[in-house]
Amino acid sequence: MLTSHCTCSNWLFFGSSCCVKCTREAGLCPSCEAVRGFDVLTDEQDRLNCGTCGTTVRPCQNRRDSNVCNVYIAAESDDDQESMCRYCRFTRVIPNLGIDGNIDRWKRLETAKRRVMVGLELIGVQFDRVNSRLPLIFEFKSDSPEEGQVVTGHASGVITINTREADSVVREQTRIAFGEPQRTLVGHFRHELGHYFWEVLVPNTAMERFRQFFGDERQPDYTTAQHAYYQNGPKKNWATEFVSAYASMHPWEDFAETFGTYLDLRAVLATAIHFGAYSQASRNFFELLEAYQKVGLMANEWNRDMGLLDLVPEVFVEPVADKLCFVHGLLTDEFEDDVCAEVKPSLDRSPTCPI
Repeated sequence: MLTSHCTCSNWLFFGSSCCVKCTREAGLCPSCEAVRGFDVLTDEQDRLNCGTCGTTVRPCQNRRDSNVCNVYIAAESDDDQESMCRYCRFTRVIPNLGIDGNIDRWKRLETAKRRVMVGLELIGVQFDRVNSRLPLIFEFKSDSPEEGQVVTGHASGVITINTREADSVVREQTRIAFGEPQRTLVGHFRHELGHYFWEVLVPNTAMERFRQFFGDERQPDYTTAQHAYYQNGPKKNWATEFVSAYASMHPWEDFAETFGTYLDLRAVLATAIHFGAYSQASRNFFELLEAYQKVGLMANEWNRDMGLLDLVPEVFVEPVADKLCFVHGLLTDEFEDDVCAEVKPSLDRSPTCPI
């Protein structure tokens, strides 16, 4: 994710809420569309000026009340009566704040959600105009006698995340139990958004091509495939066709896992370009994939130097590369000859793309 600088020249990062050098408040400026330092206006309550562009802003309600957000709203915007930023508005259910530790868990969830949503915006996806028929909603819930066991997943535009996933110890225990190479909050959001975008983009515009790459989602149906997966494990030799073992369960999960991996690729390469580790910007998918593999090798060795898990654990065999290219075409309208069909889903896109 892109970094920036405070008015005092110190580094600011995506999740910064204050500058550690000069102690200015910091957050996402709606005019700069970057994290900036802000100067407090002493004569106006909850009003600040961006130290870079001078825009007068007010904090998101979730920043002001609970410090779980770092986004600011233009003080004189058309949404003057709207107290939450454009990212927090997507969350319909927040964790029960009466439970000890849930404010911290909520903050981790919102930060991961915001990072993934901003990453999608950087490649041209504008969430407020993606699909009015199926609005995107997030719910962050905890297991309870009333709710029972909350299952992380997607259904008809609603993405539910169990708050226990924001507990790093529980999440690591689950990762080990399931034999996963990674298990992160950003990974959950990217995967579940894959299910959402499948429902928005594929059925009416790209079903034939989807089935060519991922298989027929009707045979077997999802429930049958899910039962078989948990009864018998992943398909043998899954790595020759799928980006992960879980992807081998059913075409819907294959698409969601592939979608998440594509967003990993775009995020890592955007950061690599920002810091000069990769200099060649490209819109050609296979050039992007080649660059990601090179950056991934370097990042994996850095992680191994520190005893950490690989940043890029996937092996991109030809069937996986073709599926990733299909996702690239869905989100960018740039389909590669002989691999991705000329499918043109209706998405509003920004005029520029950093990669």
